[in-house]
Amino acid sequence: MTESKMSAADEIAKQLTEAIHEHRLQPGAKLREDEICDIFGVSRTLVRQALRSLEFEGLLTIQKNRGAFVAKPSLTEAREVFQARSLIEPSIARMAAERSKPEDIQELEKHIKREHAALDQGEAGLALKLSGDFHLKIAEIADQETLEQFLRQLISRSSLVIALYWRRRNALCESNAHHDLITAIGERDADSAEEFMKSHLLDIYSQLDLQERDGGFTSLRDALRQ
Repeated sequence: MTESKMSAADEIAKQLTEAIHEHRLQPGAKLREDEICDIFGVSRTLVRQALRSLEFEGLLTIQKNRGAFVAKPSLTEAREVFQARSLIEPSIARMAAERSKPEDIQELEKHIKREHAALDQGEAGLALKLSGDFHLKIAEIADQETLEQFLRQLISRSSLVIALYWRRRNALCESNAHHDLITAIGERDADSAEEFMKSHLLDIYSQLDLQERDGGFTSLRDALRQ
């Protein structure tokens, strides 16, 4: 496949991924191939390639004779995702504190300003995506590529879990957890960084209302802001 076709499929996948992470596309939403073709002006071949890449990332489920749907984590999967994060992220925070440089802290501080700007503008979905990206930036500072790749998948699944089970949709980032993490990492206080991350993940998990429920509905064109 040519580079231009690869780029088109990647762009479709990128926009769909952002819509899912920002909760413009809710768990359980159906993604119709013909509608995506119409929105982007591309062939079904490219659309199917994009959808397969999202299926590989765990963001979609593709069902024979039914089509593609935004993945809808079960209660068991929701618990497992946060159990896995609680196992690896405190260690990642510790390693980030041990290896951080001043420029890393400056980048984290810029990032948290973008989070708060999104909240101030009422864009809770974007703020949630930026919050997940904040955790990935800590993994980058830790310089553990394998853990970072694993965490990236967990963050994607977490976005779906929160879309379904988050208890207080207007209370994102209420705590100073990210500020505390930046301080500990900047001071290279590995013990505190590890403990702050444990506490932060526990706080997120405690705000999940783990009961069976359906996702909401938004038109695909609206979700993609086309």
